[in-house]
Amino acid sequence: MSKTFLDLQQQRRSIYAIGKNVKQSAEELSTLIKKTIAEAPSAFNSQSSRAVILCGDAHEQVWNITLETLRKIVPADAFAATEGKINGDFKAGFGTVLFFEDQTVVEGLQKQFPAYANNFPIWSEHSTGIAQYATWLALTEAGLGATLQHYNPIIDEEVAKTWGIPSTWTLRAQMPFGSIEAPAGEKTYMSEDERFKVFGA
Repeated sequence: MSKTFLDLQQQRRSIYAIGKNVKQSAEELSTLIKKTIAEAPSAFNSQSSRAVILCGDAHEQVWNITLETLRKIVPADAFAATEGKINGDFKAGFGTVLFFEDQTVVEGLQKQFPAYANNFPIWSEHSTGIAQYATWLALTEAGLGATLQHYNPIIDEEVAKTWGIPSTWTLRAQMPFGSIEAPAGEKTYMSEDERFKVFGA
């Protein structure tokens, strides 16, 4: 029996113990990610989300960039733990998706619809959030583990230089993914009474 959407939501977790033991090829996973993001909704169908998909040496390079950037700002006596996390939780995986928002799209909509100008940057953040979550669920359905990281903006400049990223693309998140080498811990949930209000039911 195929999984329902709720099943996938419950299965999706932050998986830190990831590896390179995936059955899909880099091309197959790139196609999956591209199609997933293309189908993600956005305000005014703006399609402002952009993604850079890194596999193989390119995947490892982004985490080398992150590590060397952190080396300059993390105290020496704490760096070993940082290095272990970068190498063990992220670089050990199969690939990384870099999520961007194209500010040219946002600014264009602000000019075209000035009455909503203040909202378009907010809606852009909604768009990238939806694209990130959709990608996470798609990777989950494919049997892979992932986490969502935010080393922007400290790595932005080097990432842009390395992969020729347009200056109008703003980095919003990084998603390392790979085979699940160890499961996530138990997830806890806050009380429904604290989180929800329901009327008319």
